[in-house]
Amino acid sequence: MSDQPLKGMKILTFTGDYYEDLELWYPKYRLIEAGAEVVVAGQEKGVKYEGKNGYPCISEAKIDDMKSTDFDGVLCPGGFMPDKLRRDPKVLSLIAEFHERKQLVAAICHGGWMPISAKVYKGIRVTGSPGIKDDLINAGAIWEDHECVIDRHFVSSRKPDDLPAFCRGMIQVLTSQKS
Repeated sequence: MSDQPLKGMKILTFTGDYYEDLELWYPKYRLIEAGAEVVVAGQEKGVKYEGKNGYPCISEAKIDDMKSTDFDGVLCPGGFMPDKLRRDPKVLSLIAEFHERKQLVAAICHGGWMPISAKVYKGIRVTGSPGIKDDLINAGAIWEDHECVIDRHFVSSRKPDDLPAFCRGMIQVLTSQKS
């Protein structure tokens, strides 16, 4: 297997105030290490957003300017940020478009709130923070308590401790999309 199995692929991720620091940065760097380009979009471009644990993230792009067709998948980090971004119609349409094209939709911890609000989890096996378990079930998802759940082009995990398995899952799905 190539050292860069995701070479030539491009992934969108979101940032906003009180994102979960590890759930954005760990996957971002792991995907870059695997050869992908990762674009971090916020509600404004060039804004410094504070992580839940104090680590800053400057958005490289504005969510409203993003086109799903420019990317191979989307990463939804957790924290408190998803509760705000799940109300952004552009975030929801982007996630729905990735799902329609059967491209990666990855969510960890509270990041699952965004796909829930995009209405893409009905009948999908997922996991997430125990704090959103009822929300996942009420959205029609099939809840599983595992470090990583892969169902077709969906990858989900529960918490920062699950990040190694989550990143392996994303790379597995993206690699299969590429072939």
